[in-house]
Amino acid sequence: MESRKPTRPSHPTRLCVVRHGETNWNAVRRIQGHIDVPLSAVGHAQARAAGNALASEGLAAIYSSDLTRARQTAEATAHLTHVPLQLTIGLRERHFGVFQGLTYAEAAVRFPEAYARHQARDDAHCAPPGGESLHDLALRIAGVCDAIVRRHAGETVAIFTHGGVLDILHRRALGRPLTAPRDFAIPNAGINWIEVVDDCWSVLTWAERGHLDSVRDEL
Repeated sequence: MESRKPTRPSHPTRLCVVRHGETNWNAVRRIQGHIDVPLSAVGHAQARAAGNALASEGLAAIYSSDLTRARQTAEATAHLTHVPLQLTIGLRERHFGVFQGLTYAEAAVRFPEAYARHQARDDAHCAPPGGESLHDLALRIAGVCDAIVRRHAGETVAIFTHGGVLDILHRRALGRPLTAPRDFAIPNAGINWIEVVDDCWSVLTWAERGHLDSVRDEL
């Protein structure tokens, strides 16, 4: 009987996924979604700090949501590494429908039933009126990120995106359902490392913030 050599796993693909820096809307807990809000002064400092932290990581590519807050965060890393920045609409934040532009407190008052369902997170197919469900967001993000992994197999890639997207990626890497309560941090300009080997995703590190110490000192 012919013996088979054991199959060796592919060289890992490393994804460095970064939430955009802080905006003035973040500071007052105003829901952004697809509304295009730029970085604040704090956010620009965070973007530079993230860029400095990633400058020596040997990035093969840099992808970003096309929304200004993510693009501006990614530009600092692209400038330092001389790696071209590729903007991707599919990496946008979740669309929050009628909640967009409101603070969380305002959304709870104006749309109490819809907001309560949104906060309960017990139905992945439930969406804010005019918005996007967790199920649809997860499908969108899977399509974009799977394409990036195929394109850059065995390489290290940076992805600059949004809190809702990071929520989806964390759950995918840990095999957690979309409806489970969020019990992990997603800080502005935090650095998160995910490894992909033969379509298996795993979290290497999450919510790294050491590079942001200098931002707090500076501001």
